[in-house]
Amino acid sequence: MPLWIVPLVLAGTIALPGQQPGRQGDFESAAREYDVPRNVLMALSYLESRWDGNAGLPSTAGGYGPMHLIGAAPEGHEEDRRGDTSRPMPAPLTPVAGATLREAAALTGLPVSRLRDDPAANIRGGAAVLASYRGGRVWNVPIDWYEAVVRYGGSRAFADEVFSVMRSGAERVTDDGHRVRLEPTHTVPPPPARDPQRAAPGQGSGRGAGQASGEASGQESGQGAGQAAAQASGRTPAQASAQAAGRAECPESLACEWMPAAYAKVGRHDYGNHDRVRGTARRVDYIVVHDTEGSYRGIPTMVRDPKYVSWHYSIRSHDGHVAQHVPTSDIAWHAGNWDINSRAIGIEHEGFLAKGGTWYTEAMYRSSARLVRWLAAKYDVPLDRAHIIGHDNVPGTNAKTLRGMHEDPGPFWDWARYFALMRAPFAAQPGTSVIIRPDFATNHQTFTGCARKKPACAPQGSSTVWLRTAPRADAPLVGDPGKRNPGTYSVYDHSARASTGQRYAVAERSGDWTAIWYLGRKAWFHNPATRPTAIPASGALVTPLRDSIPVFGRAYPEKSAYAAKASYQKHLRLPYTLRSGQSYSLGQTLAGSYYAANSFDPRRHVLVRGKIRYHQIQLGHRVMFVKARDVRVID
Repeated sequence: MPLWIVPLVLAGTIALPGQQPGRQGDFESAAREYDVPRNVLMALSYLESRWDGNAGLPSTAGGYGPMHLIGAAPEGHEEDRRGDTSRPMPAPLTPVAGATLREAAALTGLPVSRLRDDPAANIRGGAAVLASYRGGRVWNVPIDWYEAVVRYGGSRAFADEVFSVMRSGAERVTDDGHRVRLEPTHTVPPPPARDPQRAAPGQGSGRGAGQASGEASGQESGQGAGQAAAQASGRTPAQASAQAAGRAECPESLACEWMPAAYAKVGRHDYGNHDRVRGTARRVDYIVVHDTEGSYRGIPTMVRDPKYVSWHYSIRSHDGHVAQHVPTSDIAWHAGNWDINSRAIGIEHEGFLAKGGTWYTEAMYRSSARLVRWLAAKYDVPLDRAHIIGHDNVPGTNAKTLRGMHEDPGPFWDWARYFALMRAPFAAQPGTSVIIRPDFATNHQTFTGCARKKPACAPQGSSTVWLRTAPRADAPLVGDPGKRNPGTYSVYDHSARASTGQRYAVAERSGDWTAIWYLGRKAWFHNPATRPTAIPASGALVTPLRDSIPVFGRAYPEKSAYAAKASYQKHLRLPYTLRSGQSYSLGQTLAGSYYAANSFDPRRHVLVRGKIRYHQIQLGHRVMFVKARDVRVID
């Protein structure tokens, strides 16, 4: 190899004279080589990966490295890991639209394997691809690159966010241990004005702009937007008009697409795939974070199937594009617990709990955080982990359903980053409880079950801590008495894990170990003062008034509240009990209610309100309910 080639091939691997070390130098070198503005290249990379290499592992969209060069969609599970037999098999492995990995290989002459595994090469590849999109023109200022960024990311919403990052700047230590800094570029003008409610070409479901905006979804379009159709469907005229116009409920700063879910009869006495609520007075207590366990490509087909389940929003991984399927005033079928469904908004994020994809893009986190913050303000939902919950935090409805409750989004969802983007970071406060808060980037826990041929999952950042029966590293994991199994290290088993943002009552301390009350027992986690995995927290706790206090997965009314309005729903105990001396964090207090939706016509639905009061507590990894009369609140 001629000596003059060496610096070009190894740029970023070793610092050249005058070049900054680490990834900062990699961006400078690639920007010079391909004549791309460094701030454009860095802002684009930050929105894709926050400049991390992720050890050559793919994102949930099949993208690699700091520049998120996309090859193919990750492989789906061979079986439905969400525990819902109504879910079909995921789509087979297929190329992703806008794949850039092989394009980068052709432009740079570097092998695909190196572009995947070597962050410096990956940055060069991304710069080469971005430069190829300028079409031979000479662009001297960042805003000239707007359309090229649109093409690279796949949407104008993505490009807008890239230029927002450029204006604000960013700084962090990346996974190579070096600090990287993007200085704010205050001279970058705001993006071109556009209609935030309509998807840009290439966005959405791939069905064409008309359908993506609500033009035709079978049953939905057949309802019409007039007064008669509104009455027949149980919608108010305003609701029917908004849906007919294809308007999604989103903050103005977020581009959203209206991709309506089906609402139709599927037999003489059955219908799907969600429940319409007359008017707009639905109580919302939760926003539930899901992952799809499949690719975004299958979402249009799934939501249009009335025999399938539903959710309110979907967010695409590579660019953070948002699609709404069910009005937030209606009840989607997503949580596996009717009580939670009736009081929740469900958001699906393209990705996999474990297999295939291993990290979520910054673009998706940002879109989701912006949407959740807006929804929380609209429905007065507190921005904490008692109300912004994962699907894995939803309780089972009875003893039989516990094993089938879902486990997404799993330990690789960065809750701390998510809440920081919502401007609600977890902060320490003096108190008698703790909030779980390990450092996500360095919290490489042992997990199994990510791949069939590899017993151990690849080391990566996580948001959970292991809970043990005693204050030592070799002590057994705590078990889940409800599931009647010992705790395991499976990525799909939450029996012995506490997650970032969850608040627990402190039971005891011993050296570098802290015990919390968890599923009716003390559970220990490593929490050294030099590298804490939890922060002190204040907040109300509940403690039992006697031994053997029952626990429930639904906060339903007393029998007398039903009268002749709806069928009585029994109070089914879960196989857990609270004992004297234990304490659990209080999330909210509410009166029991039950929404009886047993008719296609929402005018025949009944809301039963009771007088019995419940406290929502953080019993284990999942939230659960106790009757207020059985416990005492400790402020």
